[in-house]
Amino acid sequence: HNTMPPSQLKRLKASLRDQGVTGPQKSKKQKQQDRKGNNDSRVQRNAALQQIRDSFNPFEIKANNRPAKFQSFTAHPKKDGVLRPGVTKSMGEESRRATLLPEIQRRNKTGGIIDRRIGENDPTMTPEERALQRFAQEKMRKKGGASLFDLEADDDFEETALTHGGKALDLDRDDFDMEGLEGSDDESDRGLKRRRSSAGSEEDDDEEAMSDAEGQDPDKPARKKSKAEVMKEVIAKSKMHKYERQKNKEDDDDLREELDQGLQEMLNLLRGVKPPPKAEKPTMEAGMNPERLAMLQSKSREETEREYDVRLRQMAMDKRAAPTTRTKTEEEQAIEEAYRLKELESSRLRRMQGEESEEEPEVEDKKSKNKKVGVEVTAEDEEDMGDDAAQFGLPTQQYDDKKDAVVHDDEDEFLMEDDLIASGSDIDVSDEDSEDEDDSDAEEGAAAADEEDEEDEFVRGILGDKDEKSEKKAAAPTAPSGLAYTYECPRSHEELLAIFEKLAVKDIPVAVQRIRALYHPSLTADNKQKLADFSVALVDHISYMAKEKQSFAVIETLIRHLHSLSRTYPGTIGKAFRTHMSAMQESGVFNAGDLVILTAVSSIYPTSDHFHQVVTPAITLMGRWLEMTAPAPSNLATGAFIVALCLKYQTLSKRYIPEAVRYTVKALQLRPQPSEKDLQPHVNNLLAMAELWSAKSAFGQIFSPAGLSALQALKGQKKSSQHLSIMLSQARLRRRPLELHHHRPLPIRTSIPKFEENFNPDKHYDPDRERADAAKLKKEYKRERKGAVRELRKDANFIAREQLREKKERDAEYEKKYKRLVAEIQGEEGHEAKQYEREKRMRKSKR
Repeated sequence: HNTMPPSQLKRLKASLRDQGVTGPQKSKKQKQQDRKGNNDSRVQRNAALQQIRDSFNPFEIKANNRPAKFQSFTAHPKKDGVLRPGVTKSMGEESRRATLLPEIQRRNKTGGIIDRRIGENDPTMTPEERALQRFAQEKMRKKGGASLFDLEADDDFEETALTHGGKALDLDRDDFDMEGLEGSDDESDRGLKRRRSSAGSEEDDDEEAMSDAEGQDPDKPARKKSKAEVMKEVIAKSKMHKYERQKNKEDDDDLREELDQGLQEMLNLLRGVKPPPKAEKPTMEAGMNPERLAMLQSKSREETEREYDVRLRQMAMDKRAAPTTRTKTEEEQAIEEAYRLKELESSRLRRMQGEESEEEPEVEDKKSKNKKVGVEVTAEDEEDMGDDAAQFGLPTQQYDDKKDAVVHDDEDEFLMEDDLIASGSDIDVSDEDSEDEDDSDAEEGAAAADEEDEEDEFVRGILGDKDEKSEKKAAAPTAPSGLAYTYECPRSHEELLAIFEKLAVKDIPVAVQRIRALYHPSLTADNKQKLADFSVALVDHISYMAKEKQSFAVIETLIRHLHSLSRTYPGTIGKAFRTHMSAMQESGVFNAGDLVILTAVSSIYPTSDHFHQVVTPAITLMGRWLEMTAPAPSNLATGAFIVALCLKYQTLSKRYIPEAVRYTVKALQLRPQPSEKDLQPHVNNLLAMAELWSAKSAFGQIFSPAGLSALQALKGQKKSSQHLSIMLSQARLRRRPLELHHHRPLPIRTSIPKFEENFNPDKHYDPDRERADAAKLKKEYKRERKGAVRELRKDANFIAREQLREKKERDAEYEKKYKRLVAEIQGEEGHEAKQYEREKRMRKSKR
């Protein structure tokens, strides 16, 4: 028959008996032998109990059910890990009860009491240690607040108490007698006694002192004072001296105040004249009307308001009311200048590449600034500018007439010196009526002068601090040299010639300076248009002077004047130059005046821009002339000048102009060969082009073989040809021919396996270090994420269990309370029902 397996109790008893935990009781001798022979019996007993406990509860141990991924044979085989989920779960439960449960209980609660008593929450401290540490802290707090140098403190000698005959000496009483001091100030007496003890204790001390004095024998010598008595006398004397010093100081202050009160009368007597009494200001009664007060002060309301307006206007126009900037140091000025130059260079490079400016992007509504000219063009010139641009095949551009003229710095700014005004042109152009001008006019003139700062360098020193009006000038006086101080502003070239015909050529710059000074835009509003027309006349006049073969120094000075005026009138002057270039396009022949116009364009406008409304047509005209004109002895000088001008235009941008190379090479190959004097400018132009375009990749194709052969064929140009040939050879060396890539030789793959001496199956052997680190990081992230999710789930389960437990406790308490109330109500109802039945029976029995 089938036998039943032994029960758990029988198996447990058998296991305990087999391990020696239980069994027959050992004798005393056996216990001593076991104690001597083996001292680890307790450890062995605990290990045996743990083994029995594990065998009887197999669910407390969890083995890894997933086998190893790869079988491996190593010197140190890895043991399978044994997990104890029950222990882990209980530890997690305890940690959550210690950390998470208090947080849940404190949720949505504020405030609380923090116990900061010493050792209150320290379970390692005994009550005696806790009390001792608190007592020591209290004593240190009391001792730290006392001062060793406080003469009026009575607690100085508590720590070092003096004794005599085994009894402590009483040092609380101050034996200083205030009755010997003269004075009627009771407050001072109370102040000196404020640190004494109470009155009762003082009387007791006095009685004891008197009894000691009576008991002492007069025949015996006086006893020596103790240290405490000496210190009390020192303290009393210091207090007395302090009181005397305070008393003397108060007396001196009172005497000084009495003297100060009579000082003013004494000074008046010494001067001999008594000042009149000051008139009392009329006080305004509360609730008085301001108009009535003004009428009482003999001032009408209109006069008061007018005076207020005048003073308000004066305060608003006072320059001292405007905030000023502090003076910058030399280092700050140098940094600012370096930053400005850097911005100008970056702006030039953007314009050279044809890119949009970062500060002022192009706007399609025709309201942006004209960066191609440098500044804006006024609305009066829009139509003509558009027609000229159409003739050159350029897009038209409109300008905003509501914006004032502004100044733009560029990289080709023609530097002008500050002392261009003649030293002998000291002119007094002050107007007698200028003092009567309104303050607002002066303010507008000053603002206009600030905007035209660059223009004032030609007229600095001529204008005074006050404004002048050219319409009120009388007949022009003349200087001893015959040069007039004032002129009518010419509005056309004919009027300009009428004025300059009476002057020497060398005096023209002085006359131009004086005209600009007399008709400065800051003087009147009409001067702006007058100077704009005058600028157009100057453009025509420089062309006229070149045709008449007048002084080039004077022409250069006039170009500088145009450069200054172009900042204020860019549209007008640009339109004048484009008008001249339109005439040059129609004629096809360049004269001296046309060459001066092209030279002025290179001096006034930035020539490195990718597109410019004045410079681009000028370069186009010069390239067209060089392309369509065959070199001849009659135009060699003109061609050399135009080629040199083209190179000047491309100094910064270094753009290639094939027409210039073509014309120069054709001129050098001209037969019969011209004179060396005529060909030398072309040789210089060829070398200048080689220097300018030496960094280009097509340098060899540009100058070889035509340029080099033409230069070698000339006599006396050996050095020039050698220099060009050296540059060509260097350019060829810089241009390396195309070739295949030089790859590192790769070894042939082999089939020999790679063995790891210290192989670990749990470690990845990826030859790519970055990929291995990425895989490791990914794996760690995945493991941490799974662990975090697992812990969050356990936390949620714990919170749910706690909430369920709390809910059950609340329900049980509610049920208990409910049953108790129901029982009470039922008891009361039963009692009342019985009482009712009893009374009912009694009423029936009475009947």
